[in-house]
Amino acid sequence: MRDAGQISSRSDGRRRRIFLFVRDRILAGSPPTTREVQEHFGFRAVQSARRYLEALVRDGLLDKEPGKARGYRLPAGSGYPTVLIPLIGRVQAGAFTTAVEEPEGFVAVQSSAGRGELFALRVRGDSMRDAAILPGDVVIVHRQSSARSGDIVVALVEDEATVKRLKVRAAGRIELHPANPAFDPIAPAADAVRILGKVIEVRRYLEGAAPGG
Repeated sequence: MRDAGQISSRSDGRRRRIFLFVRDRILAGSPPTTREVQEHFGFRAVQSARRYLEALVRDGLLDKEPGKARGYRLPAGSGYPTVLIPLIGRVQAGAFTTAVEEPEGFVAVQSSAGRGELFALRVRGDSMRDAAILPGDVVIVHRQSSARSGDIVVALVEDEATVKRLKVRAAGRIELHPANPAFDPIAPAADAVRILGKVIEVRRYLEGAAPGG
């Protein structure tokens, strides 16, 4: 995958700035429309913004999904496609909280997994502080019903969800461990806990820059 430093010498600084703007918006989970690019850079006509974006596509810096207003994507630099996964709500890293999906937006990831196999959650609470998962962070979760002992998972106990480190004890007994000594491990009954997925990535955003607003 080419990057901003590989824009040809024939391109002006504005093209590079447009690429960086679009790239940052994609990585924040909100690809811009052509009109948003027009407004951000002060073009008089939307066609001017479109010409720059089409040039970035020709240069291989961006991909475009036809027919979608927010269809710009980053090419797969690692061999994996860039996909938008849903940011479906919040998960407690502390005391349990009722698990209610509250769609907030989308997060861009590069992954070999399909769109339906991944989702994102915003973290509340600080029980996973020592695992570098802090309040306001966004965790990227691979949707799966089982995990290995030691994995950080999103678990559902009855109708309440939490993010914890999974410990599998003798006879398959499950414990959910915090990464903060101020919190106690949780040892639910085997038939009362369900693994929703494994945390595979943690993202931290500057204030006001998180996906979903």
